[in-house]
Amino acid sequence: MSGNGIGVLFRLTSFGESHGPALGGVVEGCPAGLPLSEADLQVDLDRRRPGQNRFTTGRREPDLVRILSGVFEGVTTGTPIGLMIENTDQRSRDYSEIKELFRPGHADYVYWRKHGIRDYRGGGRASARETALRVAGGAIARKLLATAGVTIRAALIAMGEARIDREKWDWDEVARNPFFSPDAEAVGRFTALLDGVRAAGDSVGAMVEVVASGVGVGWGEPVFDRLDADLAKALMSINAVKGVEIGSGMEMARGRGSQLADEMFPGEDGGVDFASNHAGGILGGMSTGQEIVARLALKPTSSIRIPKRTVDVVGRAREVVTEGRHDPCVGIRAVPVAEAMVALTLADHWLRFRSRAGLSLH
Repeated sequence: MSGNGIGVLFRLTSFGESHGPALGGVVEGCPAGLPLSEADLQVDLDRRRPGQNRFTTGRREPDLVRILSGVFEGVTTGTPIGLMIENTDQRSRDYSEIKELFRPGHADYVYWRKHGIRDYRGGGRASARETALRVAGGAIARKLLATAGVTIRAALIAMGEARIDREKWDWDEVARNPFFSPDAEAVGRFTALLDGVRAAGDSVGAMVEVVASGVGVGWGEPVFDRLDADLAKALMSINAVKGVEIGSGMEMARGRGSQLADEMFPGEDGGVDFASNHAGGILGGMSTGQEIVARLALKPTSSIRIPKRTVDVVGRAREVVTEGRHDPCVGIRAVPVAEAMVALTLADHWLRFRSRAGLSLH
């Protein structure tokens, strides 16, 4: 199986399955001299960790990360950074009933057709459990980007039919509620919706918005290595993501050039200021110096208690109910994952920009 890594100069490669002994990975390309500890990574992992409240899966994993290599006396050495997160709360028996059934909405069928075998325990390699390692790697990227003055934040902006009020956006509020909502008043709406969904044995989709501030001008390339294209790939690689947009995104198809072109004015030190940011901080595949804004749409969790029609491995019509512990809305814990994927992409493009400009980390 190929395709287990992302990035060119700053690269993360991951391995492991949902119910295997551990998840692991290697981060390559991190420059030497960056202060780094396991505690630095644990902050973001704790935000993604399952079992913290009634709105997420009941699986309880501490998600404690170990740094196995690439760090000496508290700083990176410039060599590959090995990471490991042990799985400690697997309940593989929950999946014994679906061993020979294909769950609608899951990758069971395509895995089986492609490889002739599948790990039915929680989805194996296709499980969202794999994203824990992405968050660990993304935390390294985030710390590297901080040396360039870049910050990355994300928030849940919609769940099913419930939406936030953008006029009440407060980044400080994101850390104060279990939904990562920037609107305190939306928390009640999200709670009522999700309680109803859980009681029905169903699931619901969501939308997450990611904002990166402090990105300089010119990161990215104008053709195949466009910054927006790489961000879209990184975000689309997250489990359950079915749509990504940059800036005003899909709304731009319904607008006019006179409305959506971001007008420019003379700025300080020979730079420019923009009257708006419909482009989401990227023009021609390269960063403009404005905030980079991306949104991702996540489908409802496919593992639900409502019976669904399916087939088994010998082609017989069957019915399946997925038992076990599952998130009724994967969009909630996708917030720190989205931040991680944006961080990994920006760290890679910053190093590529830096190498062309002849800049040094020190």
